[in-house]
Amino acid sequence: VSCENCLLMIGILMRLQHFTYYSYNDMIHHLKKIEARCFAVARTYSIGRSMEGRELLVVEFSDNPGEHDLLEPETKFVGNVHGNEVLSRQLLIHLAQYLCTEYLRGNQRIQTLINTTRIHILPSMNPDGYEVATSGRNETDHRDNNIDLNRNFPDLTSIVYRRHRQKGHRTDHIPIPDSYWFGEVAPETYAVMKWIRSVPFVLSASFRSGDLLVSYPYDLSKHPQGNDTFSPTPDHKVFKFLAGTYANAHQTMFIKNKGYQGNYNQKSTFLVFLFMLPGMQDFNYLHTNCFEVTVALGCERFPNEEELFLSWRDNQEALIEFLKAVHRGVKGLVKDENGEGIKGARISVRGIRHDVTSGENGEYWRLLTPGIYILSVSAPCYARAHKRIHLPPNMGKAGRVDFVLRRAIPEGNCTLQTTEAYERFDPHNQCERYTQISAIGQRSGERAKKPWWWYYFALLDGRATTWLLKEY
Repeated sequence: VSCENCLLMIGILMRLQHFTYYSYNDMIHHLKKIEARCFAVARTYSIGRSMEGRELLVVEFSDNPGEHDLLEPETKFVGNVHGNEVLSRQLLIHLAQYLCTEYLRGNQRIQTLINTTRIHILPSMNPDGYEVATSGRNETDHRDNNIDLNRNFPDLTSIVYRRHRQKGHRTDHIPIPDSYWFGEVAPETYAVMKWIRSVPFVLSASFRSGDLLVSYPYDLSKHPQGNDTFSPTPDHKVFKFLAGTYANAHQTMFIKNKGYQGNYNQKSTFLVFLFMLPGMQDFNYLHTNCFEVTVALGCERFPNEEELFLSWRDNQEALIEFLKAVHRGVKGLVKDENGEGIKGARISVRGIRHDVTSGENGEYWRLLTPGIYILSVSAPCYARAHKRIHLPPNMGKAGRVDFVLRRAIPEGNCTLQTTEAYERFDPHNQCERYTQISAIGQRSGERAKKPWWWYYFALLDGRATTWLLKEY
């Protein structure tokens, strides 16, 4: 028995050796190493650069990396949104290592997950803030250049609140107001927004420090003074189920929060956090088809390395179960009578004032809890179609519900609804400016040798004002 205990202790010590904080360069190295080890199911790609020029590197897992497979749902994890809240960064790096290792070992559960799901992991949205925190220069500030990245997204929630009394008001695919672009938009926020718009994500989670719980939209309180007024979304049941999926699978979350109001299955608990400002999860829900929750991993922003293994043990099963939750509800294809997919069709659920839209090839996904629903599908120039569906409890995968729409208006007489407002992104061409910011950030060492006004002039038009340095 003592020998078995020794072996167990040795195994634990060996595991602890792998749990350490990585610098930015270390993180890039390990993600690239994962890509090389699991080249058949993993790849890395960049969605942009930070203010100081660091890559926002994503690792993707799929049986067809780099390609979207028809009706295969896409999900994402985003960590280290606040620079000094570092636990999520290490958890997501280790999750990527775990998925790679277990796939190669032949773990059937992980192989099935990767073969049926396209998983995107962004371990660090705020690599600049992380470097500041780990250097000891500012361990208490989570912001990037005085910008809270989570609160840097467009405020679409206030638009919903203002319109809630209007007949036929919508809570989905709300365009980004042009006024948003006149504010200070961080390059990291810009990159993540483009990423969210370019990939048909169905489910997402971002991570932060705070109490040990899972929160979900709406972030912004309906009360003008920001009081804790309960402000549920039309998909409150779905979000409650998603939050419960993570909390129930977590080793300690349901125990710690047992006293909170709002039990799920009389076991786990979680809260709707209300803030004066909206966050990334509201943006995902109100601007795209993606449902996002926020996982708070505890009050310790920068736990000791000795605690990293315990945190991984607590969250490992919850992370996997949450990824599997993307296969709940229904999915299908919306086609015309000729078998061609219809892009932009609206899939509605009776009693839930929040639609999803079909993407390329007419495919759609709709997260739902078990129950009986009436689905309706509509598209410009086509007759609306309806179906009644029953989703039993404990469904292992999303139900397949396809629609064939009959053309109601001849093609030559059809006037398509404009999506110009929604499609308009970065109308003032800020992208070029952010590219210049990141490029200048990469040359931080060079910049440090120049006078204080150099950075200001470089941002104005991006041209190298070297003639100004002649007398410097």
